[in-house]
Amino acid sequence: PPPTLTPLIKSGGTRERAPQAARHAMGKDGFLTPKAIANRIKAKGLQKLRWYCQMCDKQCRDENGFKCHCMSEGHQRQMQIFAQNPNDFMDTFSLEFEAGMMEIISRKARNRVHSNIVYQEYIADRAHVHMNSTMWETLTDFVIYLGRTGKCEV
Repeated sequence: PPPTLTPLIKSGGTRERAPQAARHAMGKDGFLTPKAIANRIKAKGLQKLRWYCQMCDKQCRDENGFKCHCMSEGHQRQMQIFAQNPNDFMDTFSLEFEAGMMEIISRKARNRVHSNIVYQEYIADRAHVHMNSTMWETLTDFVIYLGRTGKCEV
């Protein structure tokens, strides 16, 4: 590894190593700057569904990031592909969503179980298909679909 330099501070005529926090806070791109801390917090776990693009499988942190993503060349290409055959994409996303939910239902439900509890477990997985990219607008619509098709007793 390349050699590292450790900043020194004066203390009563002797030289000591700077505390760990002080070393990281030094410089423009410090580890403990408010911006760096906020970025690490935002990068953890699930983000708001509001700024997610299912077509590109891209999570954006805020409205501005989402707007920039929507203007990007990669997103525009994906949307052109989607526009050629939107039903295929909706059907694929719907099938993936249904399969994921049914897997949890079959594993969890011996008796009655609230659909929201199953849904909360489903969305805890970062790689889940978001419901707003399926043919169902709400969880209630999905539950009604399961009842009509005989996949679940509603």
